[in-house]
Amino acid sequence: MCLIREGIKPIILEQEAFPRFHIGESMTGEAGQLLRRLGLEKLMLKKQHPVKHGVKVFGTGGVNSWFVPVSARDADWRLSAGTTWQVRRSEFDVMMLKEAEKRGATLLRGTATKALRANDGAVRGVTVRWPDGKSEDIEGEVVLDCSGMATFLANQRVTGPKYVGSYDKQIAFFAHVTGAVRNDGASGEKAKDNTLIFYQKKFHWAWFIPIDKEVVSLGLVLPRANFLETKQTPEEFFRTTILEINPNLRRRLADMKLVEKVHVIPNYSYQVRRFCGKGFICIGDAHRFIDPIFSFGLSATMREAEFAAPLVRKYLEGEGRDKSNPFAEHQVFCEKGIDNLEDMVDLFWEQPFVFATFLYHRYRDELIDAFAGRVYETERQPSPAIQKCRKLLKRTRDYDHEDDYSMPIGSRFHPERAALWEPNSPISTTEEWMVAQSTGKLADQSF
Repeated sequence: MCLIREGIKPIILEQEAFPRFHIGESMTGEAGQLLRRLGLEKLMLKKQHPVKHGVKVFGTGGVNSWFVPVSARDADWRLSAGTTWQVRRSEFDVMMLKEAEKRGATLLRGTATKALRANDGAVRGVTVRWPDGKSEDIEGEVVLDCSGMATFLANQRVTGPKYVGSYDKQIAFFAHVTGAVRNDGASGEKAKDNTLIFYQKKFHWAWFIPIDKEVVSLGLVLPRANFLETKQTPEEFFRTTILEINPNLRRRLADMKLVEKVHVIPNYSYQVRRFCGKGFICIGDAHRFIDPIFSFGLSATMREAEFAAPLVRKYLEGEGRDKSNPFAEHQVFCEKGIDNLEDMVDLFWEQPFVFATFLYHRYRDELIDAFAGRVYETERQPSPAIQKCRKLLKRTRDYDHEDDYSMPIGSRFHPERAALWEPNSPISTTEEWMVAQSTGKLADQSF
């Protein structure tokens, strides 16, 4: 839709059949603002997506907590309370796809199997396998990789290497449930459809996201070693462990009933280097994912799409065609924004008491901005709050050289791990990974 707004009629190549289950259901304030800029607010209200007023984090013991409201900034940068939405992705994604088609996008059902390269290395299209099994090359002047965690262009070795991120030893379990007890307010901190986060200890937490009048998205994140040592199935582990995370959460789940199977994502943290180049841009999760704790993934993807659209138009008009990377500035711009988020999340994990002090007493407005997804405004970022986070983490960021920008913090490059997610990999699904781990057929260091 952002491309169409620039006068470009895109082709969407989609292998998934919609509707389908997907995680990433909570929007930041800026994600909601983007939907409003696209003229979708009335449609969101018509679909009755739950309204989110903020996120509340419960500390160990379930007694102490802190709240971050959804916020907005006006043209004069004045801060005000705002709202955004929680979404059931199976319904939201169908709505977005249909709206894109309605506005002029062309949808093709098929699977990209290979990136087509020109003599100078530029991406000039993709090879597509159609539902009938036949293959065909489709050429285009720009390929936007929106494949999410599948990281299509990274697995095709079009981009730079794919690094395993700082949270790669984590594993996430999640399902949809009914019977969960929500807040009982209409707005603000007690609003019934707010995101709730339950903290147990470092790297052990759970999420609680209302996605319709009855159903809550419930997730559990912790080191995968905790799961592997139990020898339980994902559902057995989820049912028992989710009740142990936090007393406040256990109270809310006394009558919990699963209405969706328990899904699992292992090793979800990664970063792709050099994710832009001649003829291509990777968007959102197609090049980087940090940690889902504060629901930044959907917002980062949507905002990157909006930032990329006018650059694609300029490229199609001839700007930057002689450069080895016409989108180099966009690449660093996106990395700077996500680096701001990463540094904030890292301080939360490393020094939660200091983080709470910053949030309530020293840098409240600036951290509210960060939670809203306002981390790309170059004239204001990194904010003093983010700078302080970096100082306490003893961290510096260097963007002076194209090849050295945003060196992954604490991350490692393991090409064999990226290869496991390629289309022809013998282990291509989470379920297959779980079986391989439990039977000992896959060594732990392979991930």
